[in-house]
Amino acid sequence: MALFNVQAQWVTETYELKQGWNAVFLHIDPSHVSIPELLDRDINSPITQIWRWNAPSTGNFYEDPFEYTQVATGWKQWIVSDPFKGLQTMVGGMAYLVETGSDYSWAIKGRPVVPAYDWNVDGLNLFGFPTDKTSPATFEDYFNASAELQATDYTFYSYNGIQLDSTNPKKIHPFLYRNEALNRGQAYWMSGGETFNRYFGPFEVDLSGREGLNYRDSGSALSLRIRNMSGQPVTVQMDLLPSENPPAGEPMIDGLPQLLVRGPTDPETLTAGFEILIPGAGNGSQWTLAEKDEEGSEIEVVLGLDRAAITDPPGSLLAGILNFSDSGGMLDIHVPIQADVSSDAGLWVGQALVTEVGQYLKTYAAGSTDPLIVTNADLVVTNDLQISEEGSYIVDSVNRNIESVARPYPLRLIVHSPESGNALLMQQVYFGVDAFSRPVITREESVLDPEKYDQARRVTAIHLPWSEENPGWLFDGTLERGGAISARIITAFNDQRSNPFLHTYHPDHDNLDSRFKQELGQGAESYTIEREIMLNVAPPGTNFSDRVQAHQQLTGSYQEVIRVMGLPRAGGTNDTQIFEVHGLFSMGRVSEISEITDPL
Repeated sequence: MALFNVQAQWVTETYELKQGWNAVFLHIDPSHVSIPELLDRDINSPITQIWRWNAPSTGNFYEDPFEYTQVATGWKQWIVSDPFKGLQTMVGGMAYLVETGSDYSWAIKGRPVVPAYDWNVDGLNLFGFPTDKTSPATFEDYFNASAELQATDYTFYSYNGIQLDSTNPKKIHPFLYRNEALNRGQAYWMSGGETFNRYFGPFEVDLSGREGLNYRDSGSALSLRIRNMSGQPVTVQMDLLPSENPPAGEPMIDGLPQLLVRGPTDPETLTAGFEILIPGAGNGSQWTLAEKDEEGSEIEVVLGLDRAAITDPPGSLLAGILNFSDSGGMLDIHVPIQADVSSDAGLWVGQALVTEVGQYLKTYAAGSTDPLIVTNADLVVTNDLQISEEGSYIVDSVNRNIESVARPYPLRLIVHSPESGNALLMQQVYFGVDAFSRPVITREESVLDPEKYDQARRVTAIHLPWSEENPGWLFDGTLERGGAISARIITAFNDQRSNPFLHTYHPDHDNLDSRFKQELGQGAESYTIEREIMLNVAPPGTNFSDRVQAHQQLTGSYQEVIRVMGLPRAGGTNDTQIFEVHGLFSMGRVSEISEITDPL
């Protein structure tokens, strides 16, 4: 048997035991407590022995399973007279023999497990089937859907209480007892002769993981396959059900995850739609599968976690159970599903694409009444523009319209979002591990472990002004979907490190007088640059990918106002030119570390 261990979901299943020996199959996993603790919860429990069947690599059972229940091969035992030796826990997805001194309804709370079977051709197999607990199918109806089993001599043995003897377990095949109910939670010895069997119900749920569907704190989409195993079409229903309250000492569950079922992909937009999986029995999704091995006999179901719709605080645990049932009422398969709520804190890196810029195009007044004509040899220049009394051209108008650019221009964006508080725009950042092998985000390389530089990364936004201190610029708000934040970056006119108007070794652009002694003022050779960068973060999109990746991808519109400030004017203002830049941005979260580590 293969086990699927999960962390949070809980189901109570009741096993109706008869006085004597019973074979049970656990569709839940109660291994969070020991067998003595499990039985101590009911002081009137009449259970005296529990034997677990561990299928050996080769078959032991051929004609009479009773003969081998008296030997240790394949079994591990717990007995009430010596409760702390031998078998100590019961795990899900396995079969057990249980002896009880009287009839007993044994209610066990545990985590649901997905059925997964290993078939042993050489002998009998001890199995249980996830049938409907309120209206189980008969052996006849359940196995008639398999053409392979109908063509072979398959055999069943069941336990009926009392002591083990020649009639317990009793043989069900070939014709007797075929109308008996195939009870959920009951285990049966089963053999198909020398035929390898893959049929354990009219459909199966196939998962790639070993613990149900667990999105943890960063997952976005997980998939499973539903496969028809019968010789006739079957309709499968998937419902999202709540978990029971956890037992004492186990993590509390804060709610159900909101799940999206991915729809077909649009060939034009290459995006997929979705349906919201509404919680509750009968509210889920349905698929009709063709008979086994025919086209359409299986389907991949992709389930996305709509993290954008989660309102629970970070650290919350969301958990539930996906219940799969069929139109024939044969199966109830439980798939545990859970997710941890995380914040958007961490390091976000991406780029803005500038698609529009503000123009600054002057149009000069034309139609001078006294045009200036200069003749020099064969060159004749006619100036028909108006000239002011000061001798400069007269500006008729200035085009400041926002116009599209010929090609989008990329600008690197580095934003750190703390667990609480305003986001920070950064010019440079390092992320790697420190001397204690702890993952860190830092402003300075000295924080990193020099022996592990190969694991570190430096990211730089060269369009932002560099400084040795590298403090960054605080936005005026938090980084969140549907919000707008802005940050102001000022580059001083005399900043020789970053001001693009300065060239330290060029006499016309060094911001010094002709003797290279006196620093010139603002506007003489260089200008102060003030940039206001605004990020308008878009809410989650309307397609499947946008919804489930919202916690790892942010998009929106980018806007920037650039003020170039020159010579002072009367009244304390400056000669300032304003330019606007528009575009789009996209950022991905490259680290979930919520704090920046500074040097000691």
